[in-house]
Amino acid sequence: MSTSTVPADNSFQLSQLWRDARYRSYTIQIIALVVALSVVMMLISNAVENLEALGKDFNFGFLYEPAGYDIGQVLVNYTSASGHWKAALVGLLNTLLVAFLACVTATIIGVFVGVLRLSNNWVVSRLMAVYIEGVRNVPLLLQILAWYAVFIHVFPTPKQAVKAPVIEGAVYATNRGFYIPGLTFDGGYQIVVAVLLASIAGIFVFRRWARQRQEATGQILPVGYITLGILIVPSVLAYFAAGMPIGLDYPVAGRFNLKGGLKVGTPLIALWFALSIYSAAFVAEIVRAGIMAISKGQTEAAYALGLRPRRTMSLVVLPQSLRIIIPPMISNYLNITKNSSLAIAVGYMDLTGTLGGITLNQTGREMECMLLLMATYLLISLSISAVMNVYNESVKLKGR
Repeated sequence: MSTSTVPADNSFQLSQLWRDARYRSYTIQIIALVVALSVVMMLISNAVENLEALGKDFNFGFLYEPAGYDIGQVLVNYTSASGHWKAALVGLLNTLLVAFLACVTATIIGVFVGVLRLSNNWVVSRLMAVYIEGVRNVPLLLQILAWYAVFIHVFPTPKQAVKAPVIEGAVYATNRGFYIPGLTFDGGYQIVVAVLLASIAGIFVFRRWARQRQEATGQILPVGYITLGILIVPSVLAYFAAGMPIGLDYPVAGRFNLKGGLKVGTPLIALWFALSIYSAAFVAEIVRAGIMAISKGQTEAAYALGLRPRRTMSLVVLPQSLRIIIPPMISNYLNITKNSSLAIAVGYMDLTGTLGGITLNQTGREMECMLLLMATYLLISLSISAVMNVYNESVKLKGR
């Protein structure tokens, strides 16, 4: 004997919202949404009332007031007379800079260590295991402070570095940072930049075509050399054709300090090194797990066809393991970005140090600064996740 939740006359009744399976899920979702919005509105209302009790209002006008403080590492024009919004922008760019550098470096080191961790050489494998277990189990903050102390105490002062440059007349390593040649731009540099960007786009097109050709014919092109040629040759030709509009500004040794060039401060270097080395240990384990998930039969079949171990790893194992490696790598990149907020420990002015630090303390706008800070980190994290998810879709196994 079967029962039906639909009335005989097919008329809608309120009881169907809960008893009818067609509507029950929507009802639960709507109730949950209403409850969540009610809680949020209650919290906002309480916050506004408490601010009014303290004689404060809720607005973001403070962003246009003069910041009144200097920032050592800047990627855009900034002075202490600039607004707090400009200081926040400088902090945001500094956050993105160190996060990008750390993500790239951690990926390179992590893949290298993860592959060596599976080496048949017992000494190499054990050394990589010691590195992974040692680095992963030491708090990141301590590693950041340790690297900062190394750069501060091991490298010489600028005056002493003048006498012993790393590369004669080009790079100086000091306890205040590295001084390297900076770029100078004259008229016509836009042509060189446009050609460089076109070359990079051409590389993606070529590599995709080469992969499709390999899958169709089995023929392998020297992708590395051709990629290098596509990147360098057109750009060099455009550089000379435009009259060499891009030059180098070398650091100049003064009596007590260095002038000119580009200074990469010690806090940035220490934070970059610590984030890279710490995160690389996690990347290595992700890579190792992805490789071990591939059946040994794949490797044995590649060896039977005459492929060498390096070719087997790059053409057979790694491409298949990417669908396992990419999802946890997304979380790892998000962690690198969020862990960069520890930069304030070594004086690197990132978003947390500017908007969530000095600006907050100077203006007393705790609520506004925290909301902006959380919203910015949320937007960055969602952007990274979206980009990596697109790449993840491209490496998934395609159904026929």
